Amino acid sequence: MTNQELISIVCPIFNNTGFAYYFTPETGARGAELGFQGGEFYFAGRGGVLGNCDANVVASAFGYFNPAVVRRNWESACAKVAPRDAGAAHWECCAATGRAKLAGLSDAAAFVDAAETVFNAADSDGLALFAGFKSLPLAEDLPARALQLVAALREFRGSAHLVAVRAVGLTSKQAHYLKRPNDMKMFGYAPDDAPEVPANGIELMERAEQLTDQIVTPAYAVLNDSQRAALVAGAQQVLAALSA
Repeated sequence: MTNQELISIVCPIFNNTGFAYYFTPETGARGAELGFQGGEFYFAGRGGVLGNCDANVVASAFGYFNPAVVRRNWESACAKVAPRDAGAAHWECCAATGRAKLAGLSDAAAFVDAAETVFNAADSDGLALFAGFKSLPLAEDLPARALQLVAALREFRGSAHLVAVRAVGLTSKQAHYLKRPNDMKMFGYAPDDAPEVPANGIELMERAEQLTDQIVTPAYAVLNDSQRAALVAGAQQVLAALSA
């Protein structure tokens, strides 16, 4: 299995499953315990790894979102709970979701070994949000650790993608509109707030995806054949378990 074949299989799965803990009833309940309302726990929890910073820093690390939405939620949340504390609580929600959903993985140890090998090899230089996630401790039990690694590797590629988008000459807002125009409202933009995009925008997005793959490839390239097989098999089981 080539590096590109490996990435083309597991990265979409990580992208579609790494956020599984964000909006579960259990995560919502934990946020309510902390006094959060609406989207506050999402922004303070995911962004909390960045520490006590201005909302513009969080908006730049997240990408895609209307910065005004980020600021409103970030500032109201940080008035209630210190950012790193919110981040730690959110990370424990990830662990709890893993324990609830991934206990049935047939070879969790092999998957975690492979995913953690990629995680450890991933260079966070220039990838602020992933660097924050890399600073968090991983759970000791395999189901929790498995989902935390999936979530962190999702942030790895997501952070790399924002770099790639800028490298090809697009803003994150333009990239989001080109890729998911129907989701702009969900990310805080008004219907008449569509950005102007270049005529070759779709081509630029394809280049950005290719560049993203190039950025993350060195981390996945360290895996041997058995680890590659374990990563693919485990990722597919994670997808099945979280989709059930």
